Amino acid sequence: MKAIIVQDKAGTLIVNQSQPRLRDDYVLVKTVAVALNPTDWKHASFGIANDGNLLGCDFSGIVEEVGPAVSKTFQKGDAVMGVAHGGNPEQPRDGAFAEYVVAKGDTLMKKPTSLTFEKAATVSLGAITCGQGLFQKSLKLQLPDDPIRVKTYVLIYGGSTATGALAIQFATLAGYSVLTLCSKKHFKPVKDLGAVEVYNYSDPDVGSAIRKDTQNSLKYAWDTFGKAESSQICADALSTEAGCIYGCVLPNKCPRSDVTSVSTVMYTMFGEYFTMRGIEFPAMPDDYDFAKKFMTLTEKLLAEGALKTHSEIIKPNGFEGVLEGLKDLKEGKVSGKKLVIESPRHHR
Repeated sequence: MKAIIVQDKAGTLIVNQSQPRLRDDYVLVKTVAVALNPTDWKHASFGIANDGNLLGCDFSGIVEEVGPAVSKTFQKGDAVMGVAHGGNPEQPRDGAFAEYVVAKGDTLMKKPTSLTFEKAATVSLGAITCGQGLFQKSLKLQLPDDPIRVKTYVLIYGGSTATGALAIQFATLAGYSVLTLCSKKHFKPVKDLGAVEVYNYSDPDVGSAIRKDTQNSLKYAWDTFGKAESSQICADALSTEAGCIYGCVLPNKCPRSDVTSVSTVMYTMFGEYFTMRGIEFPAMPDDYDFAKKFMTLTEKLLAEGALKTHSEIIKPNGFEGVLEGLKDLKEGKVSGKKLVIESPRHHR
């Protein structure tokens, strides 16, 4: 089969990759579409993945075979959407950029009929990242199925990113008043998603402006960028009172010592041991249990139309298009959209 593997810290297309072996708690899926994320090119360029590891996380497709230990009710022919642990040295065949993908069965979602395969491919990685950051580990907000009743602000840095756009919706559905930061050209789209106020991240003193507008009451900030400038803005926006939390998708810390900093790593969702650049991550069964529940909730919200997918750009040329897309992401050429590529079997 065709697949994208890591070779010399770059993605490489091969045409003779063997089909991945189905494990007991996994599902074998024929890919229809894959979506690209920054973690894909970073796993290659930063040496996180080894040579020969399959790349890719987000995908949608058709169930081919179901492992005997999968508890969710899937059968051959079901349309599904999910996330794989691409670039995983411990399981080198687990990437999504291939004609067949193996994915942890109980974290998969059935694709709503209202979504195309291309749109469905954009959701899963961002959804579980939001789940861990907003609800499980970092901010520990109330879930959308048990919304908060008291007006409470949440700041999301990077509301126009694919993950940030989902975060705005999840937090809004959970009853929170969402503030977000992005460039001015994205103000309307993020407001349409539910943000009550939008700020230009490049404005000087924007953090202090947010603190003033919230009357020094902002206790929660979630950063989808994880850079020094984004953490500083969050620090300036958060209240001077005790009990503030800064969450981040990267191992970034708030520059204020009085603010609790909590970062997350999406790949713990599978409940399996893995390594990243020499750092060992033990199996985390609680993260796997949360992922199963949160992806089931996400599936329900999508089916009800309560959750909108991020705007996508569909690139042509099958997996050759994946390589082009990874280059575009690495060079910072993608803004406010998510790149999606059809599988070669469906592209022809």
